[in-house]
Amino acid sequence: MKKFARIIGTGSYLPPKIVTNFDLEKTLDTTDDWIKARTGIKERRIVTSENTCDLALEASINALSMSELKPQDIDLIILSTTTPDKIFPATATILQQRLGASCPAFDVQAVCAGFVFALNTAQQYIENGSAKNILVIGSETMSKIVDWNDRSTAILFADGAGAVVLSDDKDTGIKHSKIYSDGNYLSSLHVNNNRINELGTIKMEGNEVFKIAVNKLSELAEETLKECNMTSDDIDWLVPHQANIRILSAVAKRINLSMDKVILTLDRHGNTSAASIPLALDEGVRDGRIKEGDNLLFEGIGGGFSWGSVLAEF
Repeated sequence: MKKFARIIGTGSYLPPKIVTNFDLEKTLDTTDDWIKARTGIKERRIVTSENTCDLALEASINALSMSELKPQDIDLIILSTTTPDKIFPATATILQQRLGASCPAFDVQAVCAGFVFALNTAQQYIENGSAKNILVIGSETMSKIVDWNDRSTAILFADGAGAVVLSDDKDTGIKHSKIYSDGNYLSSLHVNNNRINELGTIKMEGNEVFKIAVNKLSELAEETLKECNMTSDDIDWLVPHQANIRILSAVAKRINLSMDKVILTLDRHGNTSAASIPLALDEGVRDGRIKEGDNLLFEGIGGGFSWGSVLAEF
């Protein structure tokens, strides 16, 4: 009998410090209107003393609470992050210890597509019977790798964490997933790490990233719908990586999906990389928009480039 990986719990956490566009006006050659027009972002959350695992822990506790499972019930932890607490061990193992779980744990790194890659990985474990309950997290402290003097990136990136609990189900759950990578785009979006104990900062060719993101995400959405014998009318909610409102609007238009069916948190969260999809998902679930039986399409694209989609019935 086929097993499905079904989301049975969601959770999120945002650090309390809010940095508005007006705050950035004080240190950068920019304005609130300029940022909103080009990105859709009004404010973002930034850590003060918290690390990536601190955010992941809070999001995980919330997801476990909704799922009515304990850490001891979890068979595997997969944490997607670009900003790990340490070079090693994996931040997932730090989270495992802090939760009091006793299962295997590892990190996945695919930047802004990381949560989709982690979901895809967890899906395989559940469908082949290797695990029953899996905790999947996207957690980032992107502010630590931002050059706060670089207007092109400082206005975009932010911090936060989102988590889901996946459990095996005989009836429904993840119906389809696809992941892709193409290292030919390496120079378009990257962070160098050439010195011991010193990370670089985000370097981005904004116009190039915009064009690639719109094309790849639109093509992937069309491909996903075709392979599932579905149309955009069958999608209740698009839950995308929150990168840029113009990217999201362009993708929705290309697949004939109303923006009313897109979960948006970009204006308040900014770009939280691997955390953005689970943050948006948790908000949609907790405010009642996302209901049991809804068809959800997750899409993300990040540096590398890596991109992917997951279509699931909630």
